[in-house]
Parts: sequence; structure tokens; C-alpha cells
Amino acid sequence: MIQKFKDNIFLIVSVLLCLFILAEVNYPHLAPQSELALFAMFGLIVVFLRYPVHPRFEDNPVFQVLDAVLIGSVIFCFGYVVAQTEPVFQSFWLDGKSLGDRAGAELPLDYVVGGIGLVLVLEATRRSIGIALPLLSFAFLLYASFGQFMPDWLFPHRGYSLQRIVSQTFLHSQGTFGVALRVMFTYVFLFVLFGTLLERTGATGYVLNLARRVFGSSAGAPAKVAVLSSGMMGSLSGSAVANTATTGTFTIPLMKRAGFQPAIAGGIEAAASSGGALMPPIMGAAAYMMLEIVEPSVTYLEIIRAALLPAILYYTGVLFMVHFAATAAKDAHTHNSEETETDAPKEKDEKLLTVQGGIFLAAFVTLIVFLLLGATAFRAVSWSLLVIVVISLLNSLIQRINQQQTTTEKPSGISELRKGADFLITPCRRAAQSGVSLIAAAACVGIILGVVTLTGVGSKLPSTLLPLAATNLILALFFLMISTIILGMGLPSSVCYLLMAILVGPVLLGLGVVPLAAHFFIFYFGMMSMVTPPVALAAYAAAAIAGSGIMTTGFAAFRFALVGFALPYAFVLRPALLWLSNEGGTPALWTVIGNFSLTLIGTVILAAALAGYIFNKLSVGARCLLFIAAIVLFFAPATVQSVWVHGIVVLASITVFYYNWREKGGSS
Repeated sequence: MIQKFKDNIFLIVSVLLCLFILAEVNYPHLAPQSELALFAMFGLIVVFLRYPVHPRFEDNPVFQVLDAVLIGSVIFCFGYVVAQTEPVFQSFWLDGKSLGDRAGAELPLDYVVGGIGLVLVLEATRRSIGIALPLLSFAFLLYASFGQFMPDWLFPHRGYSLQRIVSQTFLHSQGTFGVALRVMFTYVFLFVLFGTLLERTGATGYVLNLARRVFGSSAGAPAKVAVLSSGMMGSLSGSAVANTATTGTFTIPLMKRAGFQPAIAGGIEAAASSGGALMPPIMGAAAYMMLEIVEPSVTYLEIIRAALLPAILYYTGVLFMVHFAATAAKDAHTHNSEETETDAPKEKDEKLLTVQGGIFLAAFVTLIVFLLLGATAFRAVSWSLLVIVVISLLNSLIQRINQQQTTTEKPSGISELRKGADFLITPCRRAAQSGVSLIAAAACVGIILGVVTLTGVGSKLPSTLLPLAATNLILALFFLMISTIILGMGLPSSVCYLLMAILVGPVLLGLGVVPLAAHFFIFYFGMMSMVTPPVALAAYAAAAIAGSGIMTTGFAAFRFALVGFALPYAFVLRPALLWLSNEGGTPALWTVIGNFSLTLIGTVILAAALAGYIFNKLSVGARCLLFIAAIVLFFAPATVQSVWVHGIVVLASITVFYYNWREKGGSS
């Protein structure tokens, strides 16, 4: 009985959350801080409804009462912020002033509410994504309080009172209700809803069918289906883990039936899903954060344009890795005769797939058209959501009319109403289930950003690191890569990007790197942490579906995604890959084509070197030669003076490919 009651409340709050965001983002009526307070309130209520204090105590009545108390506290604390901010509640303002006007002179009740609010945010984050981020936030709170006792290497400061810390991190707009939560509210959650609604229409089935048709019965076709479909679906969800959990349910069994080992199948799916958040036009949450962080400011279309070529290169690398690995495995007779069976849809399903494809394409075309017309990202996705709903309801109406014409049994009006309501409510429920962890994480990372602003550590850290890497850009990039991957092991990739972009991103800007290229560097390695053992979260999800070992699957995912570890270096050293000149402007077309062509060739060569196979197994010497050639093609400047260098490298690589083909018997 209690569980059913909680489920009903969860459903109501989920729908209210989605409706509130759609309405307030497109037609704002509240103050910015009030918007975010209500957004966080709905999100934290869902967290305390869906995530118990510990799975062992989920049905314990005592802890269910505790959850109810926490939900009441959330409503009180975040509702207090709204009531003390909105003019409509002016009669309830303490001392006749709004919360913003009391900055620096807050009252005791303000501090009590702020302290409880911080505890609620930390606990909600712990429940929804784990202990790592709350511990990091708590460490920053201790740093703010006891800064005067820190050693020199930990950037000491004068220390701040508890009241000042609470004011900075919760009561005002530089902490919990800061840029992280603003990005989640304005951009990310709407795209999460967009993805769940498309999934509800059957987009997953359409994407899988399209991928099957593209690859047919080629070597490793099921794995290539997984790569292509995961890339397309990952662009919808923007989450490596969510993408793995959804498309992996279809693609991993498909690969296993074709003879792929479970760990390899899981690794391929995790690597492909991680790249989905790098794939335009939707991408991951970090892409929307760039709109707020990158200076000089960029538009969403500029981010999409910059992401396009690296995404093509990433998936080219993964596809060739899969192709070479599948061909090698086929030669070793590890695949059975089922490999060419890709579960093609039956003819009776063709009409359904056509409808799903029409909805899928209509949604994407609407999104792109409105972006090209100059609409903001949230307005464009709102129109896309409307298009999906209208087309789906029209399709349902047509089906009902056809059903009435072919049968004497008339469908019940109530049942039809329930179907329509379920079509709209189910995506809201799934979006809330998927998105609330990001809401809690964004509120929690806001605590860190509030401390960074308060103590000034954000400017101290780059000024310390800059001299260490001032003479070596590659060394600076390497240190930043390691830092981002380590931080990303315990945090959502969007949160990892936000922290690294603010804390150490200025180091790259100080070294003369194009700002957008610097942010894309951090963005990529934040995503690559999803497939980097020992904490490869996307690989964990894939391992659960594949029934394989976590570490085995993690290392397989790491191997198939290795091309993604070289690409960020390439587009920092060659901004033309992001459609940027070295000064940050628009490069000449021939510059873009030249750099992309060289990097594309390098991507194929690197995949062959890593797989150890082309047409036949490669010798150690051949692999080393190809690896060096790939590094040159990735990193050597594409100038007129270096044409002869690239020519020699490409010629040497073609020679290796040719002799490997001859060994296979190509001459016959």
C-alpha cells in the first residue's frame, strides 16, 4: 500500500516537473532563483521517493518515515527560497526585504534553512549517484571554513564563517542555484525528455533496423549495428550509461548470438554509447554548459559544427576497430554461422518501422530547422517535442479509424483516453527517473563552485599550474587529460567537465589554445572516463547486460575507444577539425578538408595498429610502423611545408596495407 502511494506521488511529481520546465523555460514568469529552487525541489522530491537511504532498508517503515520527513524538509527549504524571492509573497518577506536584498545581512532563519538545504542536497546526491561527489563537496566546505590552517600547497586563505559559507553556497545565485543547475534546467532536462519521448514512439527499433540495412551481412555486422545505433541513440540521451542500458538491451544479445564473446560485446556497446554524447545535434549535458562558460561566447550551432568532424572521426575509428577485430575473429573461426543473421524485421513490421522512421526524422528535421532559423536550443527542442506528440497522436487517430473500418468491435473511449495519457505520462516518468540524478549532482556541484568563487581558488590553481606547463603544450594537455579522467571516474561526465573547465581550463587558454578547442578537450576526456577502468560506468552497465566480468568488459571498452583518446590532442593542435582557425575564427575550406583527410587516414591506420590486423595478422614491426604513422598524421601540422612528410607517411602506410593484402592472397 505504501509503495503504491509513493509510486502515485512519483508519477504526479514527474509530470509536474516536466510541465513546469516546458512552461517556465519557454514563457518565464518567475525570478531566476525561484525557477531553479522549484526545479531542484521537484528533483529532490523524486530522489527521496525513488532512492532509499540504502537498498537494505527500502521497505523498513522507520526509514520510509524518514524519507517523508526529508521530502517535507525539501518542500520547506526550497519553498522558503521561492517565498522569500517572489514579489507575490512580499507580505511574508522577513524585515520587509527579499532574500536577495538581505545578502550580507541574512537573518538566523535564513541560515537555518540554508544549512538544512545543503544537507538535503548532499544526501540526495549520495543516494542518486554515490558518495564521491558529496565527499568532494564536503571537502570544499571544510576548505572554505578552515582555509587559514591549510599548507601552502593547498592554497590557504583567511577562512570564512559558517554563516558566510551557507549564504554563498545555498541562499544566493553563486552556489546551489548557480550555473550548473541553470544549465540542467534550461537545456539538459528538455533533451532528456526529448529522448524518452522518441524512445516511446519506437525510435530505438527504427534506428536498429536502419543500422541493419546499412551493414547487411558484412564482417561483424551485428557489432557495426551496435556502433551505428548507439551513436544515433546516444545523441538523443546524451548519457553514456543510459544509452548503454537502452540500446545495449537489443545490441548485446544480437552480438552474442553472432558469436562475440560477452565481454567483447559489452565493450563494443560501451565504447559506442560513450561516443553518443559527442554526436551532434543533441550531444551531452556538457555541450550546453559550454553555452554558459566558453568565452568569448558561442552559439549552439557553433558547438554542433565544431563537434561534427570529431564525432565522425571517433565513430570511424570504432567501426574500423570492430571491422578488423571481427575479421580477425572470423579467420580464427570464433564466429559461428549465425553472424550474418541480423534479425531483419518481418514484412508485417515494415509499416510500423516506416511510421517510427517518419516520427524520428520529423523530430530531427524540426530541431535542426529551428536552430538554423536562430531559435535557442530550448525553444527548438520544445517545437520538436510538439511535432513528436502531434504526429504520434495523428497516427493513433488514423489507426483507430482503420480499426473501426475493419472490425465491428469499437474501441472503448476510456481505453483510448488511457492510451493517450500513457503515451504522454510514460516519457515524463522516465525522464524524471533518468534526470533527477543530474539535478541532484548539479545542485551539489554548485556547492563546490560557490566555494571556488568565495575563496578564489579558481584563479590560484591555474596561476600555479601555468608555469609548470608553460613551455610544453603536450605536457599540459597530458596532465589535464589525467586529471579529467580521474575526476570523471567518480562523477557524471557533465559534472566532471564543469569542474575541470572552471578550475583548470584557464591553463590551456593561457597557453594560447583556442577557447572552444580547450573546452572540447575537457569534454571529450570527461566522456572517455566512462570507458576507462577501473571505474568505467558505461562498461559496468554493459557488463550487467552481457553477463560478463566488469573489469574484462571495461578493458574491452577501453581498447575499442582508444581512438577517442588521441582525437582531443588532434583538434587542439589542429583547430580546423573544429571548423576553427588558430585565432578562433573560421578557417578556409581547404584547410578543414586537408586536416580532416589527414586525421581520417590516421584514424584508420591507428585502428589497424591497435587491432593488429588488416587483411591478415600484422607483425610487431608493421604495427609499430603504422602506430608511428598515425601519430604523425594526427599531430604534425598540415602546412604546405609538411606535405612531403605526410606523403612519405601515407606511402609507407599504403605499402604495409598492400603487403598485408598480398600475404592474405589478394593477388589471386
